[in-house]
Amino acid sequence: MGSKYQCQEISAKKGLGVEELLDKVLLEAEMLDLKANPNRKATGTIIESSLDKGRGYVSTVLVSNGTLKIGDVVIAGTSWGRIKAMFNERNQRIEQAGPAEPAIILGLNGAPTAGDQFHVLETEQEAREISNKREQLQREQGLRTQKRITLGDISHRIAKGEFHELNVIVKGDTDGSIEALSDSFIKLSTEKVQVNVIGKAVGQISENDVMLASASDAVIVGFQVRPSSEARKLADREGVEINTYSIIYDAIDDIKSVMVGMLDKVKKEVITGQVEVQQVFKISKVGTIAGGLVTEGKVHAKDKARVVRDGIVIRTADINALKRYKDDVKEVPMGMECGISLVNYNDIQEGDVIETFTEIEVEQKL
Repeated sequence: MGSKYQCQEISAKKGLGVEELLDKVLLEAEMLDLKANPNRKATGTIIESSLDKGRGYVSTVLVSNGTLKIGDVVIAGTSWGRIKAMFNERNQRIEQAGPAEPAIILGLNGAPTAGDQFHVLETEQEAREISNKREQLQREQGLRTQKRITLGDISHRIAKGEFHELNVIVKGDTDGSIEALSDSFIKLSTEKVQVNVIGKAVGQISENDVMLASASDAVIVGFQVRPSSEARKLADREGVEINTYSIIYDAIDDIKSVMVGMLDKVKKEVITGQVEVQQVFKISKVGTIAGGLVTEGKVHAKDKARVVRDGIVIRTADINALKRYKDDVKEVPMGMECGISLVNYNDIQEGDVIETFTEIEVEQKL
């Protein structure tokens, strides 16, 4: 605050400092010699755009030069149309808007992006041609900037054991909420899971969105919008998942859950018990049976076992049989003796330690 930038403290609640702020804005405009010609075709900036249930696509604009009138043919980004109605900041109908005036306009065939410049043209044909050219350039630019995965990338990811991508199509009621959602989804990307927003637009979820999702294995996220009946039927046929939300944080949490679900589960060993071998019995047609005392934990018949001799693991194998005296048992607790034999392993010696363990699957974290 300082140098060429002015500062003014204000309170919207109490209305303090507003007159001083306006004085400073006028002073700034005078010093910068800001001028506009009201007697020309209007140009300006899109402030916000949304889809209204009763009115269709609604755009808030700020005129920077010229005068915008009802009936003018307007193009902004790839959207165009003839202005059918105009409203001021109090939602009152107006016929025209001059320089530095905000206005809400109806009649565009889509929702332009906030920050797009709008221009008034002579004819609808001219607007349509420019719109088509811009759409083509946008598609080409999207294809050029789309990151291609090389064989080296694939090899590197497979070597690391991770190769996951989540494609998302975002549809919403306003351009601002779509941008916020898309940015939030992209920021969720990690080294393990890459989130790609392959499409985003204002409006209800259409059949084109479903076909794009089907072709690219994407999920559709709708914010404050719903799919058309045809799109819903097509999604059921194609097996495309459509998720609709009213709260941004719910959408982000669900995408996080999907990302966690895409990760491979990791196997983790849990030590269940330990047996000290005190005596070894060799029985013909059966093999070697180790008689020992359970010194830690609890030994289960379904566990796996490893033979440890002088601190070195000699063999890992499944438990063939677990006995108490002559009876087969499912488990033996600590402090009790048991007989144990391993699958395809007979070289058990007195003094060995048999460590039993089980493997569980653990979900990875992002």
